[in-house]
Amino acid sequence: MHAARADLQALRAVGAEALGTMALLAIVIGSGVMAERLASGNDAVALLANTLATVLGLMVLIELLGPVSGAHFNPAVTLVQAARGALPRGRALPYVGAQLLGAAAGAWLAHAMFDLPILQFSTKLRDGPGQWLAEGVASAGLLLVVLRATPQRAATLVAAWIGAAYWFTASTSFANPAAAFGRMFSDSFAGIAPASVPGFVLAQLAGAAVGLALHRALGPTRTAAG
Repeated sequence: MHAARADLQALRAVGAEALGTMALLAIVIGSGVMAERLASGNDAVALLANTLATVLGLMVLIELLGPVSGAHFNPAVTLVQAARGALPRGRALPYVGAQLLGAAAGAWLAHAMFDLPILQFSTKLRDGPGQWLAEGVASAGLLLVVLRATPQRAATLVAAWIGAAYWFTASTSFANPAAAFGRMFSDSFAGIAPASVPGFVLAQLAGAAVGLALHRALGPTRTAAG
């Protein structure tokens, strides 16, 4: 009975990661499509609208699904949490698989809502040392927030960091390998060309490692060691 209950809990957690990542990508891509249509060519207004939708949606998703799965929605977060023992290592691969599938499904859902071709690939190249450094900074900051925020404030602080990093980083802060993966399936405002994805993912993983190192260097938080 105990094993069956544990298996059901693990299945629910993996499902929550797929659902949350799908919803997050639908929010990011869908709000980008809407913003681009309404902004009349003003990229600053479009980015502001895209940022607000992402921040609000991310807060809701973390609050709703955090108690089920931890609300990672991000392979970099999952791998760091597994490496430090905060997530059973056997869940890491299912989490990452669910996040990637959810990200692609989120792109397709956004397209369906806006009557766009479901299957497409982005042509928006995002390359260069500045972009890669920006992704490393955004990812390091995100992991530092995730690891040090109290559970009560995690949703607000994570969303606030992502919203700020949309504007102060050259890459507009993907900070998430699943987001990069999903956004390559959308030739829209939020898209990234497939050829640009490997550089972003490597930078994100490196940034996540830096975030973990900074967390350890800063010492235990008020509520937990780690």
